[in-house]
Amino acid sequence: CSLVMAIARPQIGSKLEEVKRQGVDVMIALDVSNSMNAEDIRPTRLERSKQAIYRLIDQLQGDRIGLVVFAGQAYVQLPITTDYGAAKLFLSTISSGMVPTQGTAIGSAIEKSIASIGDSAKHNSAIIVITDGENHEDDAISAAKEAVSKGITVHTVGMGSPGGAPIPVYRNYSRAGFLQDRNGTTVITKLDDAMLQQIADAGKGKFIRATNSDDGVNVLMKEISAMEKKEFASKLFTDYEDQFQYFLALSLLFLLLDFLISERRSEFIAKLNLFGERKEKEVKKS
Repeated sequence: CSLVMAIARPQIGSKLEEVKRQGVDVMIALDVSNSMNAEDIRPTRLERSKQAIYRLIDQLQGDRIGLVVFAGQAYVQLPITTDYGAAKLFLSTISSGMVPTQGTAIGSAIEKSIASIGDSAKHNSAIIVITDGENHEDDAISAAKEAVSKGITVHTVGMGSPGGAPIPVYRNYSRAGFLQDRNGTTVITKLDDAMLQQIADAGKGKFIRATNSDDGVNVLMKEISAMEKKEFASKLFTDYEDQFQYFLALSLLFLLLDFLISERRSEFIAKLNLFGERKEKEVKKS
């Protein structure tokens, strides 16, 4: 039983440990409006954006990351964290339509990102806005300038094509056609790269236009790596401690005892006559 327990490798004794890390804070503001369902960037603008964020997370080392989703309004999907597993989990739940108010409020997304970063790390922070750039809700350029005034760099990634594409409409998980306006004309959503370039310029960052062959992650990582790193504390759960050695020692002890007291002991043990006295007593009794 002790040997079986040792092979099972029981683990106990986890604890919360504070670990010092060096890195930067990265807030990603992701557009989840209906226009991100357009398929000029395969498989869709939104899915390609999520794939790019997955790749970005895999390349982060000691940096903190947070997620903001926006359409007509902006919401914090994931507060800034070093838990990359949690970031991927929250990212997997993002879908178009999760923000009930349609639109593209880039300015509000930048403001939410600024608030999420906090005052202590603003000079070592970046905001990455991933959108098709059709901003109709607020003044995104002023929001980007506000970020710069607080030491935060704003990068923009244009997810779409200047030629544009129709927006698919799905019913019961099957395509029912394309979105139309009140006149029955199919709506074509186009990348507003001029707007995204202006936002990036105001935010002292870079504008990257994503394509089917390049989502711009390598350029973003180059910019993040060039930023000055900040040391901050992060609380992490340590690994469980192995406890199998105690059961292994107990099993070895039992094996040794069995070897010493077994009736089928070796000739060497027999010559030692460890049980000679016991046998003599048994003979006298008989």
